[in-house]
Amino acid sequence: MPYIPHTDADIQAMLETIGVDSIDDLFDEIPADILSQPLSQVPEGISEMEASRLMADRAAADSNVACFIGAGAYEHHIPAAVWEIVGRGEFMTAYTPYQAEASQGTLQVIYEYQSMMAHLNAMDVSNASLYDGGSALAEAVLMAIRANRKSKSKKVLIPTSVNPLYRSATHGIVENQGISIEEVAFCSDMGTTPLSALEHYAGQDYAALVIQQPNFFGCLEDVHALTDWAHANKMLVIAVVNPTSLAILAPPGDWGEAGADISVGEGQPLGIPLSSGGPYFGFMCCKQGIVRQMPGRIIGRTVDLEGKEGFTLTLQAREQHIRRSKATSNICTNQGLAMTAATIYTSLLGADGLAAVANASATNTQTLVAALTEIDGVETVFAAPYFHEVVIRVPGNATDVLAKLAERRVQGGFDVSTAYAGMDDAILVCATETKNAADIQSYKVALADVLSA
Repeated sequence: MPYIPHTDADIQAMLETIGVDSIDDLFDEIPADILSQPLSQVPEGISEMEASRLMADRAAADSNVACFIGAGAYEHHIPAAVWEIVGRGEFMTAYTPYQAEASQGTLQVIYEYQSMMAHLNAMDVSNASLYDGGSALAEAVLMAIRANRKSKSKKVLIPTSVNPLYRSATHGIVENQGISIEEVAFCSDMGTTPLSALEHYAGQDYAALVIQQPNFFGCLEDVHALTDWAHANKMLVIAVVNPTSLAILAPPGDWGEAGADISVGEGQPLGIPLSSGGPYFGFMCCKQGIVRQMPGRIIGRTVDLEGKEGFTLTLQAREQHIRRSKATSNICTNQGLAMTAATIYTSLLGADGLAAVANASATNTQTLVAALTEIDGVETVFAAPYFHEVVIRVPGNATDVLAKLAERRVQGGFDVSTAYAGMDDAILVCATETKNAADIQSYKVALADVLSA
């Protein structure tokens, strides 16, 4: 739809017609003390030509850059067919399927998505997606509080090795609801959460324990021992996982003797481009026994009166459909387009293709670590096994090193010091299947050059 601006004369004519002197008069019922102040930091508007040039220059600045940043968002190859299909009008312009009979295609896609995510996580049920990985963890915490009938507390344990952005989002969403988040320290040598760090909480009343696999540092936690410990202490287990890793690592449903109770994560690795921060989508799976505490929607497959297969909204415990006090969430839509892309991506790759991506990423990261640690003063920080991310230590300040690498067209990793005190020399690096030997060698040369300057 084209933008058609109104002239000052047009605006004045409309105001005179309705009998007011100014646009501000239309909002005179709003108290003056809550009105926004002038936006002094926002620059004056520019022309369409200038805006186009600015955006083109910014896009060019992002091109031909070797990206080794992970930290929750990953650069994977996306088959061209994925977004060709997603871009079709049937998907691109379809809205949330309130009228199921008019949205069978959308409903079927969501059903297939749910089936694949439940299988990938080895869980019983998946919902129709959430906003992103961070809000998915927050929703899982709220769900665990509701679902754990053995717990009278509103307390949850979260290791500090969980993605700091996810922890921040969870704090912001749940704390105003009287829920207490207690953080558990990780081992500074291994980079994982040892059982000894949990001994202080044994026998106490906590609703759930969060376990991220791989954790934020890329390290592999002893998920079986942690899961069994939580269940032995009457806690539910919330798994936070990278969906790509599930092609080769034990899925949450198989952790320990009984498996995790809830599994969440960020779906971006499944066919969603980095996109300067989104939009992405969160996924959530759970055991059948607590499905009625799951937020969002669940799509089911059924037959009509004539025996024809159809798809329908099976569970939608939102305040639009039931009493507000009984609603599990106020999620009003899912990230439908991103979820559709993930469904198509996963369908195209299949189990073998996703495993190939995971294995190639793990292999490339091992190659990257071997190359970088050949440089004097560069070493890995943690001793635990890893998937496709590793924290390395560099001589000097990591922030300065990364800035100088960026000048050489290398996005060298995530500055760990921005989230963890005392780690000023630490960089979280990541390699996926998109990296080759030349990319890794270029990074090594650039880093050696920076450190020797």
